[in-house]
Amino acid sequence: MSDSFEHNAAVMEKRWPALLARVRTEDSGSLSAQLVEGLGATLEIAGIQLTSRHDRTREARLQADSLPEEPVLHVYGCGLGDLQQALLARPGLQRLYVHILNGALFKLVLQLLEQDAWLADPRVELLYASDLREIQLPFFALPAELVLADDDSAKIRDRLISETHLAFNNRLFSADSTAIGERLAAVEPWVAIDHDVAELFDTCTGREVFVVATGPSLEQHFSALHTVAAGTDRPLLICVDTAYLPLRRHGIRPDLVVSIDQRISTRHLPAQDSEGTTLVYMPLADPQVLEGWQGSRYVGYSASPVFQALRQRLPRAQLHAGGSVIHPAVDLAVRMGGKRITLFGADFAFPGSRTHAGWQDGDLGPQAGVARHWVLDGHGQRVKTQLNFRSYLCELERYIASRPEIAFFNTSRSGAMIAGTAFHADFVQ
Repeated sequence: MSDSFEHNAAVMEKRWPALLARVRTEDSGSLSAQLVEGLGATLEIAGIQLTSRHDRTREARLQADSLPEEPVLHVYGCGLGDLQQALLARPGLQRLYVHILNGALFKLVLQLLEQDAWLADPRVELLYASDLREIQLPFFALPAELVLADDDSAKIRDRLISETHLAFNNRLFSADSTAIGERLAAVEPWVAIDHDVAELFDTCTGREVFVVATGPSLEQHFSALHTVAAGTDRPLLICVDTAYLPLRRHGIRPDLVVSIDQRISTRHLPAQDSEGTTLVYMPLADPQVLEGWQGSRYVGYSASPVFQALRQRLPRAQLHAGGSVIHPAVDLAVRMGGKRITLFGADFAFPGSRTHAGWQDGDLGPQAGVARHWVLDGHGQRVKTQLNFRSYLCELERYIASRPEIAFFNTSRSGAMIAGTAFHADFVQ
């Protein structure tokens, strides 16, 4: 081991002996690292620069300036220690939590550079990011280490990225948007006459509920769902809008279909033969879908400010929203009284290089071939996905964690591992 590592380790041994023992087991030799130079120098790992190669100190000051003057702050990723030093220069800082996102990378830095200045500061607490289920605020996440995060830190990485992108993503749903305003105005007459979704709450207390999404793994379950749906005393069957047509093509009629997206049209929710299914929607739905739907219609809101004015004029109950239709569908299952909720096709990924069940690759969004991100599947292996899917997964996991009284089950190991669920013994594949 290098002299630098042992010097750093001597500091850590006094403060975090158990953590140091864990760091010693990390395989820093597995990393492809090289020195890159500009006006200064930095480390490059697998083509990713850890910091600026021109002025690390100035970069760290800019990063530090993005954080509020709070007594407690969090840094995700250790980098080369520059951001830690910049933050520790604040006289009002009482505690700085440094969360390791890649153990092997941290060990490599300890081997190459003296880090004792910030490691020895009594205000610093060092821990592995993966040791906590949820992210801590306020934080700065080092961009390079969000890319280089190891498998153990994958879920924390996803939460960090989701939080970082939140304001940017929400811009599409501003109440000031002309298109959104026009759609709300067009749907308002339907909101005025349709049932309040609250009328469905507690109507199926204790009944088992299946919630069907459109991930590729759903194709493995069409036969089983057809058998279950045809039986007596069967579970309540709720599907998301894009799963409705694939289910109907396989002779499966869901009890309820949930839709929230203004881009869902009669192509996804055709009126023909819809009289046996209840439509639950939010007021961005396509008026043509509402006009043609032959079954019952129920309307609800999310907490989004987009609906604030309409909600005041026409009060209706709210359903949980987290960016995807899967969130209100699951929330509806809970609010209707479900205590055992089983998820089908909730993959949040592209197993088998497919995007959705029952649709052509790219029909409902980007093609699987352009995916550059990953999550861990039910086998602990990386599977391709896209950023928004990782964000939706985070929000579902948070929702599940907030409902400890409900038993949640997953039915596929090929999609993303969903924290808080167990695999259903009768359906898992």
